[in-house]
Amino acid sequence: MAALRRQAQAVGAIMSETRLETRGLTRHFGALVAVTGIDFKLAAGARHALIGPNGAGKTTFINLLTGVLQPSHGSVLLGGKDITATAQAERVKLGIARTFQINRLFRGLSVLENVYIPVAERMGVAPSMFNPAGKRTDVIEEAMYLLEVLRLGDVAQHRVSELAYGRQRLVELAIAIGLRPGVLLLDEPAAGVPSAESHIILDAIERLPEDIAVLIIEHDMDVVFRFAKRVTVMVSGAIFAEGTPKEIEANPEVRAVYLGQAGARAGDHA
Repeated sequence: MAALRRQAQAVGAIMSETRLETRGLTRHFGALVAVTGIDFKLAAGARHALIGPNGAGKTTFINLLTGVLQPSHGSVLLGGKDITATAQAERVKLGIARTFQINRLFRGLSVLENVYIPVAERMGVAPSMFNPAGKRTDVIEEAMYLLEVLRLGDVAQHRVSELAYGRQRLVELAIAIGLRPGVLLLDEPAAGVPSAESHIILDAIERLPEDIAVLIIEHDMDVVFRFAKRVTVMVSGAIFAEGTPKEIEANPEVRAVYLGQAGARAGDHA
């Protein structure tokens, strides 16, 4: 019993660790303030949703977290280390992975090749003229496992361009998971995925190691309320409200500015 208690305490300590944090994060585009004064914490093991109306600044916020954009003011910390000036590629190596609103896949390559590349990069055996793709069975096996989890095994040898857009989104998710990140940022992963198949994405997320911190931008409230343990609402570039899904759903101000209209949203243009 004592050993079990120690194990539970150790897991609890990991889950309470702040994995990603922002302090006063602000981004101007000329006179336009897209994100302003964001103080935000994402704990290890978090299942956190970021919602809000179009133009709220959600995607801009994700771009600041990943280094696509640099802040006008404020800072980004990963595991307590300031990474504000760290380049995007280096942040990936440090354990931040993301998907995009519009996928960025190699459409001329097969589904398996698209997933093989990031897995090989992570293992330090990226394809080259001396080590061509397809020679590492361990990489192939892991890539195929990810595709099977996301129910893409049947199209592993198909070119990405041959897939319906919804299945392309699943390929992008497989790539992000293949990096084995400590922080996974998902920008509308269910966009373009038929509602009958959106559970595949959530099922894949639920199979992730428990200590991975996941932040999702999503307009589909069914996805949000199934996935999230905590929800942050952004409006006009600032945090408007934060709480459990039940608290957010019951908040009359949130319902007034967003939830009542969320079903009509087609995408985030922030």
